[in-house]
Amino acid sequence: MRRIVATAGDWPVVAWWRTGRGPSVVCVHGAGVSSREFRPFLDVFGRRHDVWALDLPGFGASTGPAHPLGLRALADALAGWLSAVGLEHVVLLGGSFGCQVAVDTAVRHPGRVAGLVLVGPTVDPAARGFTRQLLRWLRNSPHERASMAALNLADYRDAGLRRVFSTFGEALRDRIEDKLPHVVMPALVVRGADDRLVPQEWAEEVTRLLPAGRLAVVPDAGHMVPYRRPDELSGVVGEFLAEVRGRTAR
Repeated sequence: MRRIVATAGDWPVVAWWRTGRGPSVVCVHGAGVSSREFRPFLDVFGRRHDVWALDLPGFGASTGPAHPLGLRALADALAGWLSAVGLEHVVLLGGSFGCQVAVDTAVRHPGRVAGLVLVGPTVDPAARGFTRQLLRWLRNSPHERASMAALNLADYRDAGLRRVFSTFGEALRDRIEDKLPHVVMPALVVRGADDRLVPQEWAEEVTRLLPAGRLAVVPDAGHMVPYRRPDELSGVVGEFLAEVRGRTAR
């Protein structure tokens, strides 16, 4: 796995890359965390496919401004990073809040995106509030791998609490449901069958709002499907890539 550093805006962005067959899949992490949550998925998916995972500015190994970036700025940084590393017509794979960043990027920079994979897309409007999200997160925790807690704490330490809470606030304010109908490329929605943050009804609504969306449910998985079930996720994403290739070849 190669470590790549490229400048997006004014900040050096760190990414990890495993080369393989295209189209390239770019993994976008959730609120307050980093690309660490995608390492198990990269190890599996990268055996055959071209896959990247980046740390958005201010998270993980990437430095950022003193003030936390908002969702729109993070999406612009992602688009700038794609340009800096020379990636076009990629499939963005978002996890949790990373889905919101990926959707915003796809809607405002559609020329760079060939497809979307939304794994555990947030935020369900039925629970758009800090307390409700916290309660769902607590109910979801037993369905995650035990090692996830230490990983999250390390990510929160790297980002700093101010940035972590600011990003959670961005997630709650963003109305992803208003943007989904404007996604022009094919999209795959993935839900862990035991995900308490993303109920089945919300996953189905996300799929319905997407003009070219379909839903896959991964059994025995909570919210963090790339970390808990990388093999199963690699299978459904691989099938989706075949569809994307067929579409771009026309």
